[in-house]
Order: sequence, then C-alpha cells, then structure tokens
Amino acid sequence: MAKLSIPNCVTCLRLVCWVVLELSFLNARAEEYRRPNIVFIFTDDHAIQSIGAYGSKINKTPHIDRLASEGGIFLNSFCGNSICGPSRASVLTGKHSHKNGFYTNSGGAEFDGSQMTFPKLLQKAGYSTALVGKWHLKSNPTGFDYWEVVPGQGSYYNPDFYTSAGQDKMKRYEGYITDITTDLGLQWLEQRDQDKPFLLMCQQKAPHRTWAPNLKHLYNYDDAPVPEPDMLFDDWTGRSETLASNAMSIRDHFIYQWDMKFQERVPIANDFESRLHEPERPRMTPKQQAVWDAYYEPRNAAFLASPPTGDDLVRWKYQRYIKNYLRCIDSVDENVGRVLSYLDENGLSENTIVIYSSDQGFYLGEHGWYDKRWMYEESLRMPFLIRWPEKIQPGTRFDQLLQNIDYAPTLLEAVGLEVPEEIQGASILPILEDPDTDDWRKYLYYHYYEHLTEHGVPRHEGVRGERFKLINFYSNDGLELIDLKTDPNELRDVSGVREYAGALEEMKTQLERLRGKYDLPSHEESATH
Repeated sequence: MAKLSIPNCVTCLRLVCWVVLELSFLNARAEEYRRPNIVFIFTDDHAIQSIGAYGSKINKTPHIDRLASEGGIFLNSFCGNSICGPSRASVLTGKHSHKNGFYTNSGGAEFDGSQMTFPKLLQKAGYSTALVGKWHLKSNPTGFDYWEVVPGQGSYYNPDFYTSAGQDKMKRYEGYITDITTDLGLQWLEQRDQDKPFLLMCQQKAPHRTWAPNLKHLYNYDDAPVPEPDMLFDDWTGRSETLASNAMSIRDHFIYQWDMKFQERVPIANDFESRLHEPERPRMTPKQQAVWDAYYEPRNAAFLASPPTGDDLVRWKYQRYIKNYLRCIDSVDENVGRVLSYLDENGLSENTIVIYSSDQGFYLGEHGWYDKRWMYEESLRMPFLIRWPEKIQPGTRFDQLLQNIDYAPTLLEAVGLEVPEEIQGASILPILEDPDTDDWRKYLYYHYYEHLTEHGVPRHEGVRGERFKLINFYSNDGLELIDLKTDPNELRDVSGVREYAGALEEMKTQLERLRGKYDLPSHEESATH
C-alpha cells in the first residue's frame, strides 16, 4: 500500500478547511436569504367596520381579506393616540407619543428623525428599505434607501410627491393617488438590490377626508342606500358633557364644497360652512373634470331642487359621505390585490411578511360622527391583518390586545434583531406561535393630546381592558367608565353607578399602573403639547 506523504496530508487538510469555511459562508448567506421580507401596507382612517374580514355589512374587500384567510387577523387591535401623525410615529418607534416626541398634528413640531426607528435598524442589518406615499410627520424620512412621499395630506388627483431632493423639488404625477403610490412601490421592488431582504412601507392617503374616489369607481354603490349605523342619531346624553361640544357631526359639521362635492356654496349651508377648503375638482385635467361633473352635477341639481330637511338631510349627508368613503376603500383594496399579485408572480409570497393596517379607525356615522380622536371603539381600533406562511396558520384569529407600539418590536424580532430597551411595545411573536396563549397584556393605555382644536375634542387619556374602559377627560369633567360587555355601543357612563364601584377602582388602579409603567408626565405637562 502506498504511503501518503506529509505534504499531501497538509494539502488535504487545507482542502477540508476550505470546504468547511466555504460551506459555513454559504450557510450564512442562506440564513441571510431566509430572513423574511416585509411589505407593510398602511392606510389612513380605515375603519374596521368597512373591512369584510372584520364583518363589514356595507362593503366587500376581497384582497385585504386574503391576508386573513391566508394568514391571521387581530380582532382587538388599537392605537395609542387616534390621529394620523402621532400614530405613525408610534409605529416607527414602538413608543407612545410622550416618548417619541410627536404628540399632535397641530403646531409646528416635527418628528425627530434622528431617534431610533425599526426601519433604521433593519437598514443597518442589511435590509433594503423604501417608503412611498403618505408620511405626514413634517421632517424628511430617515432609515430608507429610497423614499418618495406626498407633502402634508397629499392630493387625491394628480398628486405631488417629493424625495430626498426636498419639498422644493416636487414632481407631479397624473392620475389617482392610490394607484400612483402602489406604482412607485412596485417599481422599487423591481429595481431593488435582489441580493438583500427588503422592507417596503406602502402608505396610502386613502380613505382620509375628503373621500374623493378614483373616477372609475364613482358609480359604485349607486344601486341602493348603504345601511345606516344604529347610532346615527345619537344625542350624546348619559356620558361626558364634552361629547356635545364636538365639531365632527354629520348633521352640523359637514362642508358642502369639501365633503359633499358641491362646486359652489350651498344656500342652506350653516355657519360652520364659512370655513371652506379647496375642492378636488380644480386639480383635475379637463378630461377628469368632465367625468367628475357628469356624475356629481345632476345629483347636486336634484338635491338643490328639493333639499331634504331635518333627519332626512342627515340621512342624505350620510349617504353622500359613506358612498364616497367606500369608493376610496375599493381603490385601496384593488391596489392591495396588485401588491399580492406581484409577490405571487415573483416567487416572494412564501418568504414575505405582509401586513395591512391603518393609523387609526374612523366613525362611519356611529354617534352621528365622522373623523376619529375620541377613545371610543370606532376610532380606537386599528385593523391589523398579517400573512406570514412560516409562522401563521391560514385563517387564524387572534383575540389578544394589540397596540401600534407593538409593530416595531415584532418586526425586529421577526428578522432576528434585538429589540432595544427603549421600545415600550412588545413583540407578538409568542402570540403568533401560540394563538391561545394567556401570557399577554390585559390592559392598554391611550392618550390624545390636542385640545378643542379642529373637531372640538378635548385632551383625554384612558385605559382599556377586556371588559371595561376608563376615560379620563382630565382637562374637562373627569372620569367615564364603560362596560363594553353590556354596552358595546358605549352609550352609558357607569362611573357613578354603585354596582360598578369595584370596577371603577380597579380601572383607576390600572390607569395609574400604566402611567407609571410608561413613565407618563403630569397632566399639567401633557397640556403643554
């Protein structure tokens, strides 16, 4: 038998070491490749009452519903401050408003883009990151390789976008904003670095006020009235006196030009009508205007020829409002379908987390209102649907109390990153792995900081549990206790009812506990923001 020479042994050893190192490198690349991509679709003011998977009785959303049927839906998902900018700041940072520094939409404060955000941490960990659509945080986005966003609220038709070149470098796109935002997101997916996992935040303006539909959807819902909510004629008795001072009722605070699509001031408009806003029509091309006018002008003329009064006028306003709102949702749903089709067609569905959410809920006539802000269920709730084939069984329904401060830690843990201690939310990965787990929060904290501004809503805070909700109108008339089990429509304050004395004390204790846990400033300090 031939003897193996020492030099040959060394060569073999070197070869083995090289193979081991190469395999280790390939395995590391494979592990990196398996890190999930993330597509985060975020809308503005999308109420769960208008999502099929949440039981909507007024419209259908088949593409959004796909995420629930192919993944999971959180039935108890909430925001911490029901207004656009602050909710977005909480999503990015995983912190409540008083910690991320963005309290309100009013005033001149900007989001501090130098602070920690989950896109920054993903970017640092090797992810390609992009943001398109609505931003609404005043400062320029940070943590994104590419971003293209609308100034302020943006426009539904022929919108302007700006990029890192600055707001003085606007680019106007012809078309409808929901389609254009999706176009920009899909174009980035095509052009991204194919060797990296990615985060795409596709943030739609719709269905934010002024509820201006894609022109091709104008005739949707014309065949029959949309069912009215039970509380359309709520008179706000039996609860905090502050409710009656609202400036967001369909009866008294709808603007005929802005909200109801009249080109001229309507003779029956009330004093609130003096605050006019730019209607959508002047931004349109002549061709677009012709389509708009062909729909609205005959209907407006019929209204003016025989205007309804009293409750019938409220009903007419509700129909004009809700149909335009739902038409905006139709376009959102259509574009969610476009994103899901892209992932399917490019082999990305299995390794991509897809989330659909909105910055808060919205009143669709409940309590006679539109808008949000109050700590009542319709505006407190956020949709949250998530598809992640690796972790979530199709059709899973989650009952746990989710909050928007939980999004950042969830996505960081999902890709294998450490969650910074400053984050106040919690990762929902344990829930995804065990939907029946009882090891989760039982109460969550809410705080709205604007005071009697655009819609007459006072600053207030509160705590929501599985059965009870305590609202503290600390700048006005104090505490309100609601029994969500016996009063799901939230029509009665039971804080002064003897049988609820124990529940009131428990909820007050929980409120103070959460104020301590989240390191809340005093009410006097809160009132300065």
